[in-house]
Amino acid sequence: MGDKLKLPVGIDDFEKIRRNTFYYIDKTKLIEQLFVNWGEVNLFTRPRRFGKTLNMSMLKCFFEIGADETLFNGLYISGNRQLCEEHMGKYPVIFLSLKNVEGLTFENAKYQMAELVGREAERFGFLKQSERLSENDKEVYLALTKKVNGKYVIDDDILYASLQALSELLYKHYGKKTVILIDEYDVPLDKAFGHGYYREMVALIRAVFGKALKTNFALEFAVLTGCLRVSKESIFTGLNNFKILSVTDTRFDEQFGFTDKEVKELLAYYHIENRFEETKRWYDGYHFGNADVYCPWDVINHVDRIKDDANAGPEAYWINTSGNELVKRFVDRAGKTTRNEIERLIAGESIEKHIRLDLTYDEIDNSIDNLWSVLFTTGYLTQTGLTKDGAYKLVIPNREVREVFKLQINEWFKKSIFSNTDRLQAFWKSFEDGNTLEIEKYINRVLSNSISVFDTKARKEEKESSYHNLLVGILTGNDDWLVKSNAEAGEGFADIIVETDDPDAGIIAELKYTKDFKEMETACSKALEQIKDRRYQEYLLNDDRRDILLYGIAFCKKRCKVIAEKMKI
Repeated sequence: MGDKLKLPVGIDDFEKIRRNTFYYIDKTKLIEQLFVNWGEVNLFTRPRRFGKTLNMSMLKCFFEIGADETLFNGLYISGNRQLCEEHMGKYPVIFLSLKNVEGLTFENAKYQMAELVGREAERFGFLKQSERLSENDKEVYLALTKKVNGKYVIDDDILYASLQALSELLYKHYGKKTVILIDEYDVPLDKAFGHGYYREMVALIRAVFGKALKTNFALEFAVLTGCLRVSKESIFTGLNNFKILSVTDTRFDEQFGFTDKEVKELLAYYHIENRFEETKRWYDGYHFGNADVYCPWDVINHVDRIKDDANAGPEAYWINTSGNELVKRFVDRAGKTTRNEIERLIAGESIEKHIRLDLTYDEIDNSIDNLWSVLFTTGYLTQTGLTKDGAYKLVIPNREVREVFKLQINEWFKKSIFSNTDRLQAFWKSFEDGNTLEIEKYINRVLSNSISVFDTKARKEEKESSYHNLLVGILTGNDDWLVKSNAEAGEGFADIIVETDDPDAGIIAELKYTKDFKEMETACSKALEQIKDRRYQEYLLNDDRRDILLYGIAFCKKRCKVIAEKMKI
Protein backbone atom coordinates (compact mmCIF):
# COMPACT_ATOMS: atom_id res chain seq x y z
CA MET A 1 0.00 0.00 0.00
CA GLY A 2 3.05 2.28 -0.13
CA ASP A 3 2.91 5.31 2.17
CA LYS A 4 -0.83 5.16 2.75
CA LEU A 5 -2.19 6.38 6.09
CA LYS A 6 -2.79 3.76 8.76
CA LEU A 7 -6.35 2.90 9.73
CA PRO A 8 -7.31 3.69 13.35
CA VAL A 9 -8.60 0.24 14.32
CA GLY A 10 -9.90 0.48 17.88
CA ILE A 11 -8.45 3.98 18.42
CA ASP A 12 -10.90 6.58 19.72
CA ASP A 13 -8.41 9.28 20.80
CA PHE A 14 -8.63 12.23 18.39
CA GLU A 15 -5.21 13.64 19.26
CA LYS A 16 -3.53 10.26 18.76
CA ILE A 17 -5.20 9.80 15.38
CA ARG A 18 -4.18 13.25 14.15
CA ARG A 19 -0.61 13.23 15.52
CA ASN A 20 0.19 9.74 14.26
CA THR A 21 -1.16 10.26 10.73
CA PHE A 22 -4.08 7.84 10.85
CA TYR A 23 -6.88 8.06 8.31
CA TYR A 24 -9.57 10.32 9.80
CA ILE A 25 -13.09 10.81 8.49
CA ASP A 26 -13.85 14.45 9.27
CA LYS A 27 -16.69 14.91 11.75
CA THR A 28 -15.66 18.40 12.97
CA LYS A 29 -18.84 19.91 11.56
CA LEU A 30 -20.33 18.63 14.82
CA ILE A 31 -18.62 21.58 16.57
CA GLU A 32 -20.31 24.13 14.30
CA GLN A 33 -23.66 22.40 14.65
CA LEU A 34 -23.47 22.55 18.46
CA PHE A 35 -23.58 26.35 18.18
CA VAL A 36 -26.18 26.46 15.42
CA ASN A 37 -28.47 24.10 17.37
CA TRP A 38 -27.56 25.49 20.76
CA GLY A 39 -28.39 23.52 23.87
CA GLU A 40 -26.90 23.96 27.31
CA VAL A 41 -27.02 20.19 27.95
CA ASN A 42 -26.99 17.92 24.88
CA LEU A 43 -27.52 14.15 24.99
CA PHE A 44 -26.60 12.13 21.89
CA THR A 45 -27.96 8.57 21.87
CA ARG A 46 -26.46 6.23 19.29
CA PRO A 47 -25.68 2.49 19.14
CA ARG A 48 -22.28 1.34 20.38
CA ARG A 49 -19.28 1.63 18.05
CA PHE A 50 -20.71 4.58 16.10
CA GLY A 51 -17.92 7.05 16.89
CA LYS A 52 -19.34 8.62 20.06
CA THR A 53 -16.10 8.46 22.06
CA LEU A 54 -13.95 9.73 19.18
CA ASN A 55 -16.29 12.68 18.68
CA MET A 56 -16.16 13.49 22.39
CA SER A 57 -12.35 13.31 22.30
CA MET A 58 -12.42 15.68 19.31
CA LEU A 59 -14.61 18.16 21.24
CA LYS A 60 -12.18 18.07 24.17
CA CYS A 61 -9.22 18.75 21.86
CA PHE A 62 -11.03 21.71 20.28
CA PHE A 63 -12.46 23.49 23.30
CA GLU A 64 -9.85 22.89 26.02
CA ILE A 65 -7.54 25.71 27.06
CA GLY A 66 -4.14 25.05 25.52
CA ALA A 67 -5.67 23.41 22.42
CA ASP A 68 -3.27 22.57 19.60
CA GLU A 69 -4.72 24.31 16.54
CA THR A 70 -2.62 22.18 14.18
CA LEU A 71 -4.72 19.10 15.05
CA PHE A 72 -7.55 20.69 13.06
CA ASN A 73 -5.54 21.81 10.03
CA GLY A 74 -7.36 20.90 6.84
CA LEU A 75 -10.52 19.80 8.64
CA TYR A 76 -13.96 21.29 8.08
CA ILE A 77 -14.06 23.39 11.24
CA SER A 78 -10.80 25.19 10.38
CA GLY A 79 -12.70 26.88 7.54
CA ASN A 80 -14.94 28.65 10.07
CA ARG A 81 -12.34 31.15 11.26
CA GLN A 82 -14.69 33.25 13.36
CA LEU A 83 -15.89 30.25 15.37
CA CYS A 84 -12.32 29.00 15.85
CA GLU A 85 -11.14 32.43 17.03
CA GLU A 86 -14.01 32.73 19.50
CA HIS A 87 -14.08 29.19 20.89
CA MET A 88 -11.01 27.08 20.09
CA GLY A 89 -8.92 26.60 23.20
CA LYS A 90 -11.08 28.94 25.25
CA TYR A 91 -12.66 26.70 27.94
CA PRO A 92 -11.65 24.45 30.81
CA VAL A 93 -12.97 20.97 29.92
CA ILE A 94 -13.98 18.11 32.21
CA PHE A 95 -14.06 14.84 30.27
CA LEU A 96 -15.32 11.61 31.81
CA SER A 97 -15.93 8.31 30.04
CA LEU A 98 -18.12 6.07 32.19
CA LYS A 99 -17.63 2.93 30.10
CA ASN A 100 -15.55 1.25 32.81
CA VAL A 101 -17.76 2.20 35.77
CA GLU A 102 -18.98 -1.26 36.68
CA GLY A 103 -18.60 -3.98 39.27
CA LEU A 104 -20.34 -6.97 40.80
CA THR A 105 -21.48 -4.78 43.69
CA PHE A 106 -22.55 -1.16 44.06
CA GLU A 107 -19.55 -0.46 46.27
CA ASN A 108 -17.20 -1.68 43.53
CA ALA A 109 -18.93 0.45 40.91
CA LYS A 110 -19.03 3.50 43.18
CA TYR A 111 -15.28 3.20 43.69
CA GLN A 112 -14.78 3.10 39.90
CA MET A 113 -16.74 6.35 39.69
CA ALA A 114 -14.69 7.91 42.49
CA GLU A 115 -11.44 6.85 40.81
CA LEU A 116 -12.62 8.29 37.50
CA VAL A 117 -13.46 11.62 39.12
CA GLY A 118 -10.21 11.62 41.10
CA ARG A 119 -8.07 10.98 38.02
CA GLU A 120 -9.79 13.72 36.07
CA ALA A 121 -9.40 16.17 38.98
CA GLU A 122 -5.67 15.36 39.15
CA ARG A 123 -5.25 16.68 35.60
CA PHE A 124 -5.77 20.12 37.13
CA GLY A 125 -3.04 19.90 39.79
CA PHE A 126 -2.27 23.60 39.31
CA LEU A 127 -5.44 24.37 41.31
CA LYS A 128 -3.55 23.54 44.50
CA GLN A 129 -1.38 26.65 43.98
CA SER A 130 -3.95 28.87 42.27
CA GLU A 131 -3.95 32.41 43.63
CA ARG A 132 -7.58 32.78 42.56
CA LEU A 133 -8.79 30.02 44.88
CA SER A 134 -9.45 30.44 48.59
CA GLU A 135 -8.08 28.02 51.15
CA ASN A 136 -11.56 26.45 51.39
CA ASP A 137 -11.58 25.99 47.61
CA LYS A 138 -8.21 24.25 47.78
CA GLU A 139 -9.49 21.95 50.52
CA VAL A 140 -12.36 20.98 48.24
CA TYR A 141 -9.85 20.17 45.50
CA LEU A 142 -7.76 18.07 47.89
CA ALA A 143 -10.90 16.18 48.94
CA LEU A 144 -11.56 15.33 45.25
CA THR A 145 -8.08 13.84 44.85
CA LYS A 146 -7.60 12.30 48.30
CA LYS A 147 -5.77 8.95 48.37
CA VAL A 148 -4.95 6.43 51.08
CA ASN A 149 -2.44 3.69 50.21
CA GLY A 150 -2.72 4.60 46.54
CA LYS A 151 -6.53 4.30 46.44
CA TYR A 152 -8.94 7.20 46.11
CA VAL A 153 -10.94 7.93 49.24
CA ILE A 154 -13.69 10.37 48.33
CA ASP A 155 -16.56 10.89 50.76
CA ASP A 156 -20.06 10.33 49.36
CA ASP A 157 -21.06 13.97 49.80
CA ILE A 158 -17.93 15.08 47.95
CA LEU A 159 -18.51 12.51 45.19
CA TYR A 160 -22.12 13.62 44.65
CA ALA A 161 -21.00 17.23 44.24
CA SER A 162 -17.72 16.40 42.44
CA LEU A 163 -18.48 17.57 38.89
CA GLN A 164 -20.16 20.74 40.07
CA ALA A 165 -17.32 21.47 42.50
CA LEU A 166 -14.57 20.83 39.94
CA SER A 167 -16.30 23.01 37.34
CA GLU A 168 -16.63 25.85 39.89
CA LEU A 169 -12.95 25.60 40.84
CA LEU A 170 -11.93 25.75 37.17
CA TYR A 171 -14.24 28.71 36.58
CA LYS A 172 -12.72 30.61 39.51
CA HIS A 173 -9.19 29.87 38.31
CA TYR A 174 -9.66 30.70 34.61
CA GLY A 175 -12.56 33.15 34.77
CA LYS A 176 -14.12 31.03 32.01
CA LYS A 177 -17.10 28.72 32.36
CA THR A 178 -16.54 24.97 31.99
CA VAL A 179 -17.44 22.53 29.24
CA ILE A 180 -18.46 19.13 30.65
CA LEU A 181 -18.22 16.03 28.43
CA ILE A 182 -19.64 12.73 29.73
CA ASP A 183 -19.20 9.75 27.44
CA GLU A 184 -21.20 6.48 27.76
CA TYR A 185 -23.29 7.89 30.60
CA ASP A 186 -25.63 4.88 30.66
CA VAL A 187 -23.05 2.07 30.88
CA PRO A 188 -23.03 2.09 34.71
CA LEU A 189 -26.84 1.77 34.65
CA ASP A 190 -26.70 -1.17 32.25
CA LYS A 191 -24.11 -2.96 34.40
CA ALA A 192 -26.00 -2.14 37.60
CA PHE A 193 -29.20 -3.58 36.17
CA GLY A 194 -27.37 -6.78 35.27
CA HIS A 195 -25.86 -7.16 38.75
CA GLY A 196 -28.82 -6.12 40.88
CA TYR A 197 -27.97 -2.66 42.20
CA TYR A 198 -29.83 -0.53 39.68
CA ARG A 199 -31.66 1.72 42.19
CA GLU A 200 -28.44 2.61 44.00
CA MET A 201 -26.68 3.48 40.74
CA VAL A 202 -29.62 5.61 39.56
CA ALA A 203 -29.38 7.59 42.82
CA LEU A 204 -25.62 8.08 42.36
CA ILE A 205 -25.86 9.17 38.72
CA ARG A 206 -28.80 11.46 39.49
CA ALA A 207 -26.86 13.15 42.29
CA VAL A 208 -23.61 13.62 40.32
CA PHE A 209 -25.27 14.77 37.08
CA GLY A 210 -28.04 16.78 38.71
CA LYS A 211 -25.70 19.05 40.63
CA ALA A 212 -23.34 19.52 37.66
CA LEU A 213 -25.89 20.08 34.91
CA LYS A 214 -28.72 21.89 36.69
CA THR A 215 -28.38 25.49 37.95
CA ASN A 216 -24.58 25.30 37.79
CA PHE A 217 -23.30 28.87 37.33
CA ALA A 218 -19.92 27.50 36.22
CA LEU A 219 -21.31 25.50 33.28
CA GLU A 220 -20.87 26.79 29.72
CA PHE A 221 -22.45 23.74 28.13
CA ALA A 222 -22.39 19.94 28.40
CA VAL A 223 -22.45 17.03 25.96
CA LEU A 224 -23.40 13.50 27.00
CA THR A 225 -23.46 10.32 24.92
CA GLY A 226 -25.00 6.90 25.47
CA CYS A 227 -26.82 4.03 23.79
CA LEU A 228 -30.15 4.44 25.57
CA ARG A 229 -32.09 7.57 26.33
CA VAL A 230 -32.89 6.68 29.93
CA SER A 231 -36.10 8.43 30.98
CA LYS A 232 -35.62 12.00 32.13
CA GLU A 233 -37.69 11.30 35.23
CA SER A 234 -35.28 8.65 36.49
CA ILE A 235 -31.97 10.51 35.99
CA PHE A 236 -32.43 14.09 34.84
CA THR A 237 -35.32 15.21 37.03
CA GLY A 238 -35.90 18.96 36.76
CA LEU A 239 -33.29 19.43 34.05
CA ASN A 240 -35.12 21.95 31.85
CA ASN A 241 -32.03 22.91 29.82
CA PHE A 242 -31.80 19.40 28.36
CA LYS A 243 -31.74 18.68 24.60
CA ILE A 244 -32.07 15.04 23.52
CA LEU A 245 -30.66 14.14 20.09
CA SER A 246 -31.66 10.53 19.42
CA VAL A 247 -31.38 8.32 16.33
CA THR A 248 -34.65 9.82 15.06
CA ASP A 249 -33.43 13.44 15.21
CA THR A 250 -32.47 15.09 11.92
CA ARG A 251 -29.94 17.38 13.63
CA PHE A 252 -26.37 16.02 13.68
CA ASP A 253 -27.63 12.97 11.72
CA GLU A 254 -24.41 12.53 9.69
CA GLN A 255 -21.97 13.12 12.55
CA PHE A 256 -22.18 9.60 14.02
CA GLY A 257 -21.60 6.91 11.40
CA PHE A 258 -20.13 7.04 7.89
CA THR A 259 -22.05 8.20 4.82
CA ASP A 260 -21.98 6.62 1.35
CA LYS A 261 -19.67 9.39 0.15
CA GLU A 262 -17.25 8.90 3.05
CA VAL A 263 -17.10 5.13 2.52
CA LYS A 264 -16.53 5.50 -1.23
CA GLU A 265 -13.67 7.94 -0.58
CA LEU A 266 -12.14 5.59 2.00
CA LEU A 267 -12.27 2.60 -0.37
CA ALA A 268 -10.89 4.70 -3.25
CA TYR A 269 -7.97 5.87 -1.07
CA TYR A 270 -6.89 2.24 -0.60
CA HIS A 271 -7.73 1.31 -4.24
CA ILE A 272 -10.45 -1.19 -3.30
CA GLU A 273 -13.44 0.57 -4.89
CA ASN A 274 -14.61 -2.80 -6.22
CA ARG A 275 -15.56 -3.84 -2.67
CA PHE A 276 -18.15 -1.06 -2.23
CA GLU A 277 -21.31 -3.10 -2.83
CA GLU A 278 -20.10 -5.81 -0.45
CA THR A 279 -19.31 -3.21 2.23
CA LYS A 280 -22.71 -1.59 1.76
CA ARG A 281 -24.60 -4.90 1.97
CA TRP A 282 -22.90 -5.91 5.20
CA TYR A 283 -22.42 -2.67 7.13
CA ASP A 284 -24.80 0.03 5.80
CA GLY A 285 -28.53 0.28 6.40
CA TYR A 286 -28.76 2.45 9.54
CA HIS A 287 -31.11 5.41 9.28
CA PHE A 288 -30.43 8.31 11.67
CA GLY A 289 -32.69 11.31 11.16
CA ASN A 290 -32.59 11.87 7.39
CA ALA A 291 -29.19 10.24 6.89
CA ASP A 292 -28.34 6.69 5.83
CA VAL A 293 -25.12 5.64 7.55
CA TYR A 294 -22.71 2.74 7.97
CA CYS A 295 -21.34 1.43 11.25
CA PRO A 296 -17.82 3.01 11.49
CA TRP A 297 -16.36 0.17 13.56
CA ASP A 298 -17.30 -2.34 10.88
CA VAL A 299 -16.09 -0.28 7.95
CA ILE A 300 -12.69 0.52 9.50
CA ASN A 301 -12.10 -3.13 10.45
CA HIS A 302 -13.30 -4.43 7.08
CA VAL A 303 -11.17 -2.03 5.04
CA ASP A 304 -8.13 -2.71 7.23
CA ARG A 305 -8.55 -6.41 6.47
CA ILE A 306 -9.27 -6.33 2.74
CA LYS A 307 -6.74 -3.64 1.77
CA ASP A 308 -3.96 -6.16 2.42
CA ASP A 309 -5.81 -9.37 1.57
CA ALA A 310 -7.93 -9.38 -1.57
CA ASN A 311 -9.32 -12.81 -0.66
CA ALA A 312 -10.61 -11.75 2.76
CA GLY A 313 -14.38 -11.55 3.08
CA PRO A 314 -16.76 -9.60 5.32
CA GLU A 315 -16.95 -10.51 9.01
CA ALA A 316 -19.32 -9.63 11.84
CA TYR A 317 -17.06 -7.10 13.60
CA TRP A 318 -19.73 -5.02 15.40
CA ILE A 319 -21.66 -8.08 16.53
CA ASN A 320 -18.54 -9.66 18.02
CA THR A 321 -17.94 -6.70 20.36
CA SER A 322 -20.93 -7.66 22.53
CA GLY A 323 -22.66 -10.70 23.94
CA ASN A 324 -25.83 -9.71 22.03
CA GLU A 325 -27.84 -10.42 25.16
CA LEU A 326 -30.71 -8.22 23.97
CA VAL A 327 -31.39 -10.32 20.87
CA LYS A 328 -31.18 -13.48 22.96
CA ARG A 329 -33.73 -12.11 25.44
CA PHE A 330 -35.96 -11.01 22.57
CA VAL A 331 -35.94 -14.38 20.82
CA ASP A 332 -36.36 -16.30 24.09
CA ARG A 333 -39.42 -14.28 25.04
CA ALA A 334 -41.03 -14.24 21.60
CA GLY A 335 -44.49 -15.77 21.38
CA LYS A 336 -45.97 -17.07 18.14
CA THR A 337 -46.93 -13.60 16.85
CA THR A 338 -43.49 -12.17 17.55
CA ARG A 339 -41.78 -15.24 16.05
CA ASN A 340 -43.73 -14.61 12.86
CA GLU A 341 -42.60 -10.96 12.93
CA ILE A 342 -38.98 -12.03 13.38
CA GLU A 343 -39.31 -14.28 10.31
CA ARG A 344 -40.61 -11.36 8.32
CA LEU A 345 -37.68 -9.18 9.49
CA ILE A 346 -35.15 -11.82 8.43
CA ALA A 347 -36.93 -12.07 5.08
CA GLY A 348 -36.28 -8.35 4.57
CA GLU A 349 -39.74 -7.03 5.43
CA SER A 350 -40.52 -4.15 7.78
CA ILE A 351 -42.55 -4.45 10.97
CA GLU A 352 -44.60 -1.49 12.22
CA LYS A 353 -44.18 -0.73 15.93
CA HIS A 354 -44.79 2.19 18.26
CA ILE A 355 -41.44 2.88 19.91
CA ARG A 356 -40.57 4.28 23.33
CA LEU A 357 -37.33 6.24 23.23
CA ASP A 358 -37.19 6.96 26.96
CA LEU A 359 -37.04 3.66 28.81
CA THR A 360 -35.37 2.93 32.11
CA TYR A 361 -33.25 -0.23 32.24
CA ASP A 362 -35.57 -1.87 34.74
CA GLU A 363 -38.46 -1.47 32.26
CA ILE A 364 -36.79 -3.35 29.42
CA ASP A 365 -38.18 -6.77 30.36
CA ASN A 366 -41.65 -5.52 31.31
CA SER A 367 -43.05 -6.22 27.84
CA ILE A 368 -42.04 -7.48 24.41
CA ASP A 369 -42.88 -3.98 23.09
CA ASN A 370 -40.14 -2.51 25.29
CA LEU A 371 -37.67 -5.00 23.83
CA TRP A 372 -38.66 -3.86 20.32
CA SER A 373 -37.88 -0.29 21.44
CA VAL A 374 -34.47 -1.20 22.88
CA LEU A 375 -33.48 -3.22 19.80
CA PHE A 376 -34.20 -0.09 17.76
CA THR A 377 -32.26 2.35 19.95
CA THR A 378 -29.26 0.03 20.28
CA GLY A 379 -28.84 -0.59 16.54
CA TYR A 380 -30.17 -4.13 16.07
CA LEU A 381 -33.09 -2.64 14.17
CA THR A 382 -33.39 0.59 12.23
CA GLN A 383 -36.29 2.49 10.67
CA THR A 384 -37.33 3.27 7.11
CA GLY A 385 -40.07 5.77 7.93
CA LEU A 386 -43.23 6.44 9.91
CA THR A 387 -46.83 5.36 9.40
CA LYS A 388 -49.70 7.87 9.60
CA ASP A 389 -50.33 6.96 13.24
CA GLY A 390 -46.69 7.46 14.26
CA ALA A 391 -45.48 3.85 14.23
CA TYR A 392 -41.93 3.20 13.00
CA LYS A 393 -41.30 0.85 10.08
CA LEU A 394 -38.56 -1.31 11.58
CA VAL A 395 -36.10 -3.41 9.57
CA ILE A 396 -32.88 -5.32 10.19
CA PRO A 397 -30.23 -2.88 8.91
CA ASN A 398 -27.82 -5.19 7.10
CA ARG A 399 -26.36 -8.64 6.52
CA GLU A 400 -24.21 -8.54 9.66
CA VAL A 401 -27.09 -7.94 12.07
CA ARG A 402 -29.24 -10.49 10.25
CA GLU A 403 -26.52 -13.05 11.07
CA VAL A 404 -26.78 -12.37 14.81
CA PHE A 405 -30.54 -12.87 14.71
CA LYS A 406 -29.98 -16.18 12.93
CA LEU A 407 -27.38 -17.23 15.48
CA GLN A 408 -29.64 -16.52 18.45
CA ILE A 409 -32.61 -18.18 16.73
CA ASN A 410 -30.57 -21.33 16.15
CA GLU A 411 -29.50 -21.38 19.80
CA TRP A 412 -33.10 -20.87 20.92
CA PHE A 413 -34.23 -23.62 18.54
CA LYS A 414 -31.73 -26.14 19.90
CA LYS A 415 -32.72 -25.33 23.46
CA SER A 416 -36.46 -25.66 22.74
CA ILE A 417 -36.03 -28.92 20.76
CA PHE A 418 -33.78 -30.70 23.22
CA SER A 419 -35.75 -29.64 26.30
CA ASN A 420 -38.62 -32.00 25.29
CA THR A 421 -36.74 -35.30 25.47
CA ASP A 422 -39.81 -37.57 25.32
CA ARG A 423 -40.97 -36.18 21.98
CA LEU A 424 -37.43 -36.15 20.65
CA GLN A 425 -36.80 -39.81 21.52
CA ALA A 426 -40.15 -40.78 20.01
CA PHE A 427 -39.09 -39.01 16.80
CA TRP A 428 -35.74 -40.82 16.69
CA LYS A 429 -37.55 -44.16 17.04
CA SER A 430 -40.00 -43.24 14.28
CA PHE A 431 -37.09 -42.21 12.07
CA GLU A 432 -35.34 -45.53 12.68
CA ASP A 433 -38.55 -47.54 12.08
CA GLY A 434 -39.71 -45.73 8.93
CA ASN A 435 -42.88 -44.38 10.55
CA THR A 436 -43.50 -41.56 8.07
CA LEU A 437 -46.75 -40.37 9.65
CA GLU A 438 -45.10 -39.71 13.04
CA ILE A 439 -42.03 -38.19 11.37
CA GLU A 440 -44.24 -35.72 9.48
CA LYS A 441 -46.21 -34.89 12.62
CA TYR A 442 -43.08 -34.11 14.61
CA ILE A 443 -41.32 -32.07 11.92
CA ASN A 444 -44.50 -30.13 11.07
CA ARG A 445 -44.95 -29.27 14.74
CA VAL A 446 -41.33 -28.13 14.97
CA LEU A 447 -41.67 -26.02 11.82
CA SER A 448 -44.89 -24.47 13.07
CA ASN A 449 -43.27 -23.38 16.34
CA SER A 450 -39.86 -22.41 14.96
CA ILE A 451 -38.55 -19.28 13.26
CA SER A 452 -37.50 -19.60 9.64
CA VAL A 453 -34.03 -18.13 9.18
CA PHE A 454 -33.76 -17.89 5.41
CA ASP A 455 -34.42 -14.87 3.26
CA THR A 456 -37.49 -15.15 1.03
CA LYS A 457 -35.28 -13.95 -1.84
CA ALA A 458 -32.76 -16.73 -1.20
CA ARG A 459 -32.00 -19.25 -3.91
CA LYS A 460 -33.72 -22.65 -3.78
CA GLU A 461 -30.43 -24.27 -2.74
CA GLU A 462 -30.12 -21.94 0.26
CA LYS A 463 -33.64 -22.78 1.41
CA GLU A 464 -32.94 -26.50 1.09
CA SER A 465 -29.85 -25.89 3.19
CA SER A 466 -31.93 -24.30 5.97
CA TYR A 467 -34.22 -27.33 6.22
CA HIS A 468 -31.20 -29.60 5.92
CA ASN A 469 -29.50 -27.91 8.90
CA LEU A 470 -32.70 -28.15 10.92
CA LEU A 471 -33.05 -31.91 10.38
CA VAL A 472 -29.33 -32.59 10.91
CA GLY A 473 -29.51 -30.65 14.17
CA ILE A 474 -32.36 -32.84 15.43
CA LEU A 475 -30.71 -36.10 14.38
CA THR A 476 -27.25 -35.34 15.76
CA GLY A 477 -28.77 -35.02 19.22
CA ASN A 478 -28.87 -38.83 19.34
CA ASP A 479 -25.52 -39.76 20.88
CA ASP A 480 -25.90 -43.39 19.73
CA TRP A 481 -25.97 -42.42 16.05
CA LEU A 482 -23.26 -41.23 13.67
CA VAL A 483 -24.86 -38.60 11.45
CA LYS A 484 -23.05 -37.54 8.26
CA SER A 485 -24.08 -34.39 6.40
CA ASN A 486 -23.30 -33.96 2.68
CA ALA A 487 -21.27 -37.15 2.76
CA GLU A 488 -19.45 -38.25 -0.41
CA ALA A 489 -21.20 -41.44 -1.50
CA GLY A 490 -21.54 -43.35 -4.78
CA GLU A 491 -21.57 -40.79 -7.57
CA GLY A 492 -22.30 -37.69 -5.53
CA PHE A 493 -22.97 -36.31 -2.08
CA ALA A 494 -25.83 -37.61 0.04
CA ASP A 495 -27.72 -35.01 2.11
CA ILE A 496 -27.87 -37.12 5.28
CA ILE A 497 -26.50 -40.56 6.14
CA VAL A 498 -27.15 -42.07 9.56
CA GLU A 499 -25.26 -45.04 10.99
CA THR A 500 -27.56 -46.21 13.80
CA ASP A 501 -26.50 -48.23 16.85
CA ASP A 502 -27.60 -51.37 14.96
CA PRO A 503 -24.38 -52.37 13.13
CA ASP A 504 -26.41 -53.89 10.28
CA ALA A 505 -28.64 -50.87 9.66
CA GLY A 506 -28.35 -47.40 8.15
CA ILE A 507 -30.49 -44.55 6.87
CA ILE A 508 -30.14 -42.27 3.84
CA ALA A 509 -32.24 -39.11 3.52
CA GLU A 510 -32.43 -36.75 0.56
CA LEU A 511 -34.19 -33.39 0.96
CA LYS A 512 -36.00 -31.25 -1.57
CA TYR A 513 -37.61 -27.79 -1.41
CA THR A 514 -40.65 -26.85 -3.48
CA LYS A 515 -42.73 -23.65 -3.71
CA ASP A 516 -45.99 -25.55 -4.28
CA PHE A 517 -47.68 -27.79 -1.69
CA LYS A 518 -49.14 -29.89 -4.53
CA GLU A 519 -45.65 -30.85 -5.72
CA MET A 520 -44.39 -32.19 -2.39
CA GLU A 521 -45.11 -35.86 -3.09
CA THR A 522 -43.46 -35.62 -6.51
CA ALA A 523 -40.43 -33.96 -4.87
CA CYS A 524 -40.19 -36.87 -2.37
CA SER A 525 -40.22 -39.39 -5.23
CA LYS A 526 -37.50 -37.45 -7.06
CA ALA A 527 -35.39 -37.47 -3.90
CA LEU A 528 -35.68 -41.28 -3.63
CA GLU A 529 -34.78 -41.70 -7.30
CA GLN A 530 -31.70 -39.52 -6.81
CA ILE A 531 -30.48 -41.74 -3.96
CA LYS A 532 -30.77 -44.83 -6.14
CA ASP A 533 -29.50 -43.28 -9.40
CA ARG A 534 -26.36 -41.96 -7.70
CA ARG A 535 -25.90 -45.12 -5.60
CA TYR A 536 -25.58 -43.34 -2.26
CA GLN A 537 -26.15 -46.71 -0.57
CA GLU A 538 -22.55 -47.72 -1.37
CA TYR A 539 -21.43 -45.62 1.59
CA LEU A 540 -23.31 -47.92 3.97
CA LEU A 541 -22.60 -51.12 2.05
CA ASN A 542 -18.87 -50.43 2.39
CA ASP A 543 -19.46 -50.66 6.15
CA ASP A 544 -21.41 -53.91 5.65
CA ARG A 545 -24.67 -52.23 6.63
CA ARG A 546 -27.32 -53.92 4.45
CA ASP A 547 -30.53 -53.07 6.29
CA ILE A 548 -30.91 -49.68 4.60
CA LEU A 549 -33.87 -47.30 4.92
CA LEU A 550 -34.31 -44.53 2.35
CA TYR A 551 -36.16 -41.26 2.87
CA GLY A 552 -37.35 -38.73 0.32
CA ILE A 553 -38.29 -35.60 2.31
CA ALA A 554 -39.90 -32.51 0.79
CA PHE A 555 -40.41 -29.11 2.42
CA CYS A 556 -42.72 -26.27 1.45
CA LYS A 557 -42.77 -23.29 3.79
CA LYS A 558 -43.72 -24.79 7.18
CA ARG A 559 -44.92 -28.15 5.89
CA CYS A 560 -43.07 -31.41 5.44
CA LYS A 561 -43.85 -34.57 3.41
CA VAL A 562 -41.97 -37.85 3.92
CA ILE A 563 -41.84 -41.03 1.82
CA ALA A 564 -39.83 -44.04 3.05
CA GLU A 565 -38.57 -47.07 1.17
CA LYS A 566 -36.58 -50.14 2.19
CA MET A 567 -33.53 -50.75 0.04
CA LYS A 568 -33.47 -54.16 -1.57
CA ILE A 569 -29.91 -55.49 -1.57
